[in-house]
Amino acid sequence: MEQKKKKLLLLGGLRYLLPVIEAARNLGYYVITCDYIPDNIAHKYSDEYHNISIVDKESVLALARELCIDGIMSFAVDPGVVTAAYVQEQMGLPAFGPYESVRILQNKDKFRNFLTQHGFNVPKAKGFSTIEEAMSETYWYPWPVIVKPTDAAGSKGVTRVDCLADLKPALEYAFNHSISKRVIVEEFIEKQGCSSDTDCFSINGELKFVSFSAQRFDDNAANPYTPSAYSWPSTMTKEQEAELASELQRLLKLLGMRTSIYNIETRIGTNGKPYIMEVSPRGGGNRLAEMLRYATGVDLITACVRAAVGDEVIGVEQKTYKGHWAEIVLHASKDGIFKKLLVNSLSVNAEVIEEDLWVSPGDKVKAFEGANDAIGTLVLKFDKEDDLTRAMLNLNSWINIEIE
Repeated sequence: MEQKKKKLLLLGGLRYLLPVIEAARNLGYYVITCDYIPDNIAHKYSDEYHNISIVDKESVLALARELCIDGIMSFAVDPGVVTAAYVQEQMGLPAFGPYESVRILQNKDKFRNFLTQHGFNVPKAKGFSTIEEAMSETYWYPWPVIVKPTDAAGSKGVTRVDCLADLKPALEYAFNHSISKRVIVEEFIEKQGCSSDTDCFSINGELKFVSFSAQRFDDNAANPYTPSAYSWPSTMTKEQEAELASELQRLLKLLGMRTSIYNIETRIGTNGKPYIMEVSPRGGGNRLAEMLRYATGVDLITACVRAAVGDEVIGVEQKTYKGHWAEIVLHASKDGIFKKLLVNSLSVNAEVIEEDLWVSPGDKVKAFEGANDAIGTLVLKFDKEDDLTRAMLNLNSWINIEIE
């Protein structure tokens, strides 16, 4: 008798789910996708699609029960993480961790409060439900501040504010991008070197794979706080990475987290202190887990797919990087019509491992305000750190995206 396929429900339909669907298919699972946008690309590759909003946790739970799923996850899709955790808990499915812990991790306001209560280094911060409320408490703001939605991802709605005169427009922008209509105002932590945004993995609450990247930004982009490139290894010292890894492990233990992939943002302040900025029990966008597979050979995507349906996770172990790696998030400098992409990688001694362009000549493109405005990625390998550093500092000298 043929063994029944395990059913995996994936929330969302972005292209970042394509390698997840491929991994699940390779493992013999039946893949169901779900969101309210039928034209999203991932639905073309799943076995089944349902038109239900991923933030409507009761409707997703009803669907999950009807389909008798074996696991659920929200890979690289931030709005679905709390819903996935809710369904896991209600149905007794393999879970990232307790539902309440996931709610803390997914809400910037709750997360900052939790870090403060447990003695982590944390920027001064406070959440607000109205513009008037936020404007009435400016006496404590340590300028500059970052204003952002408590529940949005992809750098949407984020603004650095250097003076009181610019605060109200930033609050309006953040509220417009908040699902729950709540924003957070927090101290801007000036960083040493580059901040880090990359993926890690725990098994039964123990961190088995930890990575740190060099997260890079385009100062000339429409939103200069949307990451435009990443490279590995990071610019941190081994001692700084070790301290952050220890604090991350302490955090996961406090929250009772279990077996999961995590997208984690960290930085070292100019004061020398390590800061955990964000931790989300999902794979990061911008193909970060794929980059780590290139750089280390560790397949976090297959691992999190197996974990989601309760199968044993194998092959997740700490490994060193095989060379120096970079991912460029291709993006337009302005709204317009895409004409062509020109890459002169030989000028910076880079090997192009993969060029993944998501638009064609004649397509409309938008200025880079959030991660969803990306038009493709470049995966590069360098033999020497100096070559990578020079390439990252002068991207416009060897990458040209022509927009009409």
